[in-house]
Amino acid sequence: MFLENSNKICLIDGYSIIYRAYYAFLRSPRVNSKGFNTSTVFGFLNTISEVIREYRPNAVAVAFDTHEPTFRHKLYPQYKAGREAQPEDITAAVPVIRNMLDAMHIPCIECPGFEADDIIGTLATRLSTQQGNIVIMVTSDKDYFQLVTPEIFMLRPSKDGLSLYDRNGVLSEYGLTDCRQIIDMLALWGDSVDNIPGCPGVGQKRATELLNEYHDIDGIYQNIDNIRGKLHDNLLQYRVQVGLSQQLATIDTNAPVDISCDDIKLQSPDFVRITALAAELEFRGIVDRLRSLFATEPHVQRSLFDDADNASPEPSEQPDYATAATTSHEYRILTTDSELQELADAMAHAAHFSFDTETTSLDTQDAEIVGLSIALEPFKAFYIPFDTDQDEARRRLQIFKPAMSSHDVLKVAQNLKFDLSILARYGLEIQPPTFDTMIAHALLNPTARHNMDDMARSMLQYQPIEIETLIGRGKNQLNMRQVDTEQIKEYAAEDADVTLRLFGILEMQINADDALSRLFRDIEMPLVPVLADMEHNGVQLDTAALDDYAEDLRRRIDECQENITQLAGCQFNIASPRQVGQVLFEKLHIDANAAKTRSGAYRTDEETLQKLSRDNPIVARILEYRGLVKLLGTYAEALPRLVDNSGRVHTSYNQTVVVTGRLSSTNPNLQNIPVRDADGRQIRRAFVARDDNHRLLAADYSQVELRIMAHFSQDPNLIAAFRHGDDIHAATAARIFGVPQEQVTSDMRRKAKTANFGIIYGISAFGLAQRLDIPRSEAHDIIEGYFSSFPAVKTYIDQCLDRARAEGAVCTLFGRKRTLPDINSRNATVRSVAERYAINTPIQGTAADIIKIAMINIHRELRQRNMLSQMILQVHDELVFDAPVEELEALQSIVKEKMETACQLSVPLIADIGIGSNWLEAH
Repeated sequence: MFLENSNKICLIDGYSIIYRAYYAFLRSPRVNSKGFNTSTVFGFLNTISEVIREYRPNAVAVAFDTHEPTFRHKLYPQYKAGREAQPEDITAAVPVIRNMLDAMHIPCIECPGFEADDIIGTLATRLSTQQGNIVIMVTSDKDYFQLVTPEIFMLRPSKDGLSLYDRNGVLSEYGLTDCRQIIDMLALWGDSVDNIPGCPGVGQKRATELLNEYHDIDGIYQNIDNIRGKLHDNLLQYRVQVGLSQQLATIDTNAPVDISCDDIKLQSPDFVRITALAAELEFRGIVDRLRSLFATEPHVQRSLFDDADNASPEPSEQPDYATAATTSHEYRILTTDSELQELADAMAHAAHFSFDTETTSLDTQDAEIVGLSIALEPFKAFYIPFDTDQDEARRRLQIFKPAMSSHDVLKVAQNLKFDLSILARYGLEIQPPTFDTMIAHALLNPTARHNMDDMARSMLQYQPIEIETLIGRGKNQLNMRQVDTEQIKEYAAEDADVTLRLFGILEMQINADDALSRLFRDIEMPLVPVLADMEHNGVQLDTAALDDYAEDLRRRIDECQENITQLAGCQFNIASPRQVGQVLFEKLHIDANAAKTRSGAYRTDEETLQKLSRDNPIVARILEYRGLVKLLGTYAEALPRLVDNSGRVHTSYNQTVVVTGRLSSTNPNLQNIPVRDADGRQIRRAFVARDDNHRLLAADYSQVELRIMAHFSQDPNLIAAFRHGDDIHAATAARIFGVPQEQVTSDMRRKAKTANFGIIYGISAFGLAQRLDIPRSEAHDIIEGYFSSFPAVKTYIDQCLDRARAEGAVCTLFGRKRTLPDINSRNATVRSVAERYAINTPIQGTAADIIKIAMINIHRELRQRNMLSQMILQVHDELVFDAPVEELEALQSIVKEKMETACQLSVPLIADIGIGSNWLEAH
């Protein structure tokens, strides 16, 4: 596309990349321990790093808009009017980004009265005329396409990576013959983002047609008499407006900026400053990433970095973090039984101690223990190594049984479930009371990262030894059994020590909040051994049935692919969204107004294609193809590879991932097994009881989130419907549509059901219209009808939002807290996301807490009765058990009673129970 030996100059539109970074993380922002939203900085630096790595520029600069009005505002005071206020998190991030750019020695360029577009346009035009120079403009703004020439390229970030546009790429994207036509296209089409008015009735397609026929706006008006109908009238009526729009859309390439290539030459960063900034932001990888970028000579000209032969030595990095090397500590290896007994006695008489296991892998089902570390006081810890004789390891671990089983000693660990699972396999059970620093931190700071290293940096200003320094990375990575014991001692003992130091801070913070303290001690910590048992139990998988189903899926995929090819009239890669878009919208023209992504590709996501599938058989088949491929790759082929020797698959449940408190499941994710369609249900059929003498019992809360809404809102109509045992969706439909319940149609019930669940997720009329595929006016009427029928629900939602705005946070019934820093944002888009969280979090979080209580109580009852029945799965509101046939009656009674009494609400909790030889039958 351009010569590799060119002098490449990257000019970056600062706010374009900043906004893109912010919105990319809007729904799951990165927040450090100080509460600062680091998403924007993180995303911006990632883009900068990617640009430098991929294109190895010789010079880089970032252009920023200023607050002063530009010449466009003077031409048209409404220019960019109506834009939402800049999100507060962006305002806070910009100075940090500029500090980081300064530390990277990347100039920031501003010019009062001119936008970044004009700065970049001026520099790109000027610098590209100098022999050997190539300019790459980095932006998401389509206005820049007008500047593209053989020497000027545009690099557009997207979720799929960086897309580089040359002249041919721009012309192909928009169907034009000259990049400068982009100006006239925008003048005709208008631009809602910048509030450029354009000509009413002219969209992108019509603008492109006019420019292809008449080349430019002058040509259009010279031939206006050849244009007929409403378009002719609009073009004449809005001629002045089109001319104004043309001026507004034109990037000024004569802005008063005097910058040479040497002024913005890329230099080696100031790593001392970058390290300090990264520490403040709690970024882990940015320093290493930048070092790797600047550590080796690039394959382009040497001028990219300082000359290696003459470079002055870089100042040594002086991180703010303490380390084991700079901190006084006492870590000892214990090897004899007498030493172990002395330590075990001290543990049994301590108020608390921390512990950590070292293993050959992270798989709790077959990992072997390599060592155990213990800390009773800060900066002092012990490491006990175990060799390959696992029977001897089992014997020596029993020395610690009195301390580990004592109900008077608090046992502290980071990710307790892992250590508990490992030690249980060696006959060493950990009895309460326990304290998991990871879970405590997740309750206190739900949006932060909860691994020990991040917590140590943010709370202790301490950098622990990284595991990779011991075992390496990649395919040649060692396991801990292969590492020298002295090295392991420093690492492992430090883990126990750091965990104990973190405990000292986290315990005080947890105890300072009574509700959070009860949530931690009464729900989250008692749940840990329950989850450990469930993971150990696993669930039996009928791999033969899955293999047969996989073969059937492959056959149907082939048939589907052949049918799609016939309908398309050509061969293409159905797995490629871009090729699918080209076939559907360019070859078959199934939608004249097909939407495009920000990168210019046609939208072919499921939601978009679903709307087109009714009238277009090929679209329906493409959706079917995608569903079958997902079933095959994600489940039918993947799950059999994960079973153990007994034919069971073991997932891992996570308590600290979902902000609302819901459990998540990974490796594999068993909470996402499809159930709505017949094909998905075949996967559930493969989850079976362990043998012919066992059955699966599935218990599912009935509409638990709606019942919680009834409790919170105290709406009398909603409460009455639940107390009477009505079909809640039919009852809702009867009220919304004003008909007796027996006259409610299936369509009415469907709409009411969507409204019922949508309301608790803060759904808008637009969102409801999309889900139901109905006009927005009808969706608005349904929502209004809902609130008229259940007025206390509307009152509750309003009060919930008022509290959230006043307190900046919301809570579940059990005290789980979620902070909402954007709830009072001036930016409506950002604020609306926070408002949906404010409505939904208390509902979903309370439901999550309720089923956790039920799990704890059921698990306890099964143990007290010495029953053989096992809890094996949790899927949000559903629990699945594997039980001997003779225990089914008792198990059903226990499960129903414990689930329905887990929490006292204003309406009854109902658990529906099914029994079968497989999960589908039981569900």
